Amino acid sequence: MPAVIQAPLEMIEAVADLRLPAKADRRLQGLMDRNNEGALTAAEREDLEAFVELSETISLIRAQALRLLGRKPL
Repeated sequence: MPAVIQAPLEMIEAVADLRLPAKADRRLQGLMDRNNEGALTAAEREDLEAFVELSETISLIRAQALRLLGRKPL
């Protein structure tokens, strides 16, 4: 049975606005470009996998917050 937790509206709105920091997003984009070119080192591949996992987690959390707020992602 899922637990129900009450949270202030401002907290849910802050979660809905979560994004990767600009520097991290640029790094992710660069790694994805290098991956498409087949030019990643082993260390870069590990970084890419970590960034993708983090990005997916943020997206899932944001989606849940947006659903609670009755909003759609932009």
